Amino acid sequence: MQTPTTAQIRTAIEVLKKLGEHINTNVGDSVMQLSETANGAHHAGQIEVGAIEQTTRIEAVATQLKQWRDELGQERRQCVSHQV
Repeated sequence: MQTPTTAQIRTAIEVLKKLGEHINTNVGDSVMQLSETANGAHHAGQIEVGAIEQTTRIEAVATQLKQWRDELGQERRQCVSHQV
């Protein structure tokens, strides 16, 4: 497997960020459409909890990608300095 470029990792981070925003937008829309009954409130709570879990996982992966991007950048800088 070929190591991705820092630009590719940056793009992946942006895609994950947009996915999180999309999830939050959909949750907001879904919750607004639910009736104001006890059952509707319960269902809204479940939707919100699911969204929080998803966005938390997305943020964790984005953090890992940022760390990897930083490591790759550091490795490349070291390679350049050794070649000079």
